Amino acid sequence: MKYGYSKIIQLGMEKTEEKVRRTLQSKGFGVLTEIDVKKTLKTKLDVDFRPYKILGACNPNIAHQALSEEPGIGLLLPCNIVIWDNEDGTVTLSAIDARQMLSVTGRNDMEPLSNQVNQLLTEAIDAV
Repeated sequence: MKYGYSKIIQLGMEKTEEKVRRTLQSKGFGVLTEIDVKKTLKTKLDVDFRPYKILGACNPNIAHQALSEEPGIGLLLPCNIVIWDNEDGTVTLSAIDARQMLSVTGRNDMEPLSNQVNQLLTEAIDAV
């Protein structure tokens, strides 16, 4: 996947989610949004789907800096973390590649900021 960083985890969905929330917090991120895709698809479409969650994570200090430099960047926030059940006893844990995401701004000066976000998100995922 060229637009994110992924890792296969040997834990279930619940334990993986608990751990990634803790590791995100340790890196200065809070989870602002949560979408339970499995539940939403069942409710809206009455279809069964694998356990799948989208967590919208935000680091307030970095978000403030980015928004101060480019107010429209709010369209690209928060950073998404996804967790899905591979249905084989493993879970995939992924984070958006902030460099790829911010490249749509056309602002090369935002690269150091996106690299910082990527480092923190990668460290959070690797700590799970």
